[in-house]
Amino acid sequence: MIETARLSSVVGDRTVTPPHPTSTDPFTGFTAQCKEHTHMTHGSLPDTFLWGVATAGHQNEGDNSASDTWFLEHTTPSLFREPSGPGCRGYEHWAADLDLAAGLGLNAFRFSVEWARVEPERGVVSAEALDHYEHMVDGCLERGLAPVVTFNHFTAPHWFAAAGSWTAADAPARFAEQCDRVMARFGDRIAYGVTLNEPNLEQLLQAGAKLPPEAETLKTRMLAAAARAAGSDTYGSANVIPAHLQDEFQTAFTLAHRAARDAIKARRGDLPVGVSIAIADEVAIPGGEARRDAKRAAVYDHWLNEARHDDFVGVQNYERIVHGPDGEVTADGELNGMGTVIAPGSLAGAAHYAHHVSGVPVLVTEHGIQTPDDAQRAALIPAAVEELVAEVHAGTPVLGYCHWTLMDNFEWIFGYGAQLGLHEVDRTTFQRRPKPSAKAYADVIRHHRGARAEPRG
Repeated sequence: MIETARLSSVVGDRTVTPPHPTSTDPFTGFTAQCKEHTHMTHGSLPDTFLWGVATAGHQNEGDNSASDTWFLEHTTPSLFREPSGPGCRGYEHWAADLDLAAGLGLNAFRFSVEWARVEPERGVVSAEALDHYEHMVDGCLERGLAPVVTFNHFTAPHWFAAAGSWTAADAPARFAEQCDRVMARFGDRIAYGVTLNEPNLEQLLQAGAKLPPEAETLKTRMLAAAARAAGSDTYGSANVIPAHLQDEFQTAFTLAHRAARDAIKARRGDLPVGVSIAIADEVAIPGGEARRDAKRAAVYDHWLNEARHDDFVGVQNYERIVHGPDGEVTADGELNGMGTVIAPGSLAGAAHYAHHVSGVPVLVTEHGIQTPDDAQRAALIPAAVEELVAEVHAGTPVLGYCHWTLMDNFEWIFGYGAQLGLHEVDRTTFQRRPKPSAKAYADVIRHHRGARAEPRG
């Protein structure tokens, strides 16, 4: 077994914490410096620390039929195991889902605004969809939940995908328009804005050989078939990017992020805005440092350097990767559903590196575990949070923690087979049932928030 102390010694040097940017209290509307921790919680975290869950529209809402992902799910051939269909009926049951979140003692709720619902046809804006998401924002506030809004969580409108997708010359402007209309409707009431979700995901999957070569071939065939079916020259989507287009999409995503940030800030300059990235905790045993550093440079550093111009960086961590002189090393221990050893300290390590490079505070926008064994999840949450708290005490500024996810949902190409939720969902009745991990997370929150973790009546 590889000793934790030995691994942590090669993660990287700590740096002096820079001043935090301005953030907004979602309940009073007053702004405050994130660095001012005048009142500490029971667990020695600032009382402004966010405890939340993260969700995504397409994965929960159901019937997102104007989106690129829906189109690809129904393309032949398709890389998707199954169509998303009704999802978890989240578009209908959003209020009850917010009640579940509030019942855990949370004070934050991350969700995405589905662009394909808001603008199902180019230039056609749905007032009903904007009303729906505005109701969600207000519903969050009524329950004491800070709304953390993701402006794009992978999915985009079908028309956008068929018109060049994110690499089209006008893509940044089109996305900025979407961000502006969302901000105009309810931007005055949200707590944090995430422009893009995991724009580096495909690079992480490819660098770690997570998808077999036949999956890459199927991906290319699917996109070509989608273009033919749409009557367009190309078809693109944010989380099914062919390997040879990675650099082009990274440039496109960067331009889109900047345009979105500018549009959001134009409406509300004090709103903290950032981008969330997929980031494993990359560590090395002696001789593996060069491999670790090369992986970091290829997958994370572009976005961490880009985040230097943002108010925070969103960290989304699910595993630790150990590098040796000859490649990845398999450590001893219990495995998660991704085939890597469960490492509670991986989140703290990822947060440390993200801040070390970016110099801005970290918001944990996702953390969790893919596993059918909820006992693993129930054990991971308190252990990972304990490590994260220690990292905060060591000097890394962390604004909050959002667990992925509230309930088992549609996990993209893996369909409904992958389980990451605190609640299970009956696929016939759509009833939500709490797992033991939901109580485990609620207990962690109660320990840190005390009386403030009691549900608001």
